[in-house]
Amino acid sequence: MRQTVIIKGNNYGLSVFLDPDIPMEKLLLDIREKFQESSRFFRGVKMALSFEGRKLTVEEINAIINTICENSEIEISCVIDTDKAREAFFKKALEEKAEEEAGGRPSGDGQFYKGTLRSGQVLEAEGSIVMLGDVNPGARIVAKGNIIVLGALRGTAIAGLGGRKRAIVVALEMDPIQIRIGEVTARMSGRKKPSDDAQIAYLDMGMIHVESLCGEAIDGVSFP
Repeated sequence: MRQTVIIKGNNYGLSVFLDPDIPMEKLLLDIREKFQESSRFFRGVKMALSFEGRKLTVEEINAIINTICENSEIEISCVIDTDKAREAFFKKALEEKAEEEAGGRPSGDGQFYKGTLRSGQVLEAEGSIVMLGDVNPGARIVAKGNIIVLGALRGTAIAGLGGRKRAIVVALEMDPIQIRIGEVTARMSGRKKPSDDAQIAYLDMGMIHVESLCGEAIDGVSFP
């Protein structure tokens, strides 16, 4: 019998191979069964995940993550992209958070957050923040450092609070109402159709730029 879900360890956590041909509904059932069977091996473990073998939408990634969390005791700290450039970026973000949590430098609340921010809700962090979920219209995510949304950013993101010009905003689906980096604000609603790729927003020459998260866009990114 063909295995539709295969779990393997890697340098950062777990790599999950997903069959590219079966319907998503069947795949979610197989993921549930696989992680229920393996739950005793991962009890209370905090790790990063990467997905291989199948191109996934943001909604499908969120559905898979929810299925894993509901059927195991794994604490997902980050989702690693299999694109080499983006993988290096998210690895850097993950190591930054691990260093802060280990006491390498002062750390604020909300360094990792899993869930959806709905209209009227605000999530704040003293440093950088990695969020596993969506920011809906009318919601705000605010950080003195970088903001990384492993989901859809459709509300407002304020990074570099206090004037940090080198802060960045990253989202798997970048469709915000507004982005602010440092002291510069850009209203984004009504722009062209969002890209299918993860995107990065950064400040350059007094303007906020948004582009695909790959190659040169990642080079030189710092984690204030």
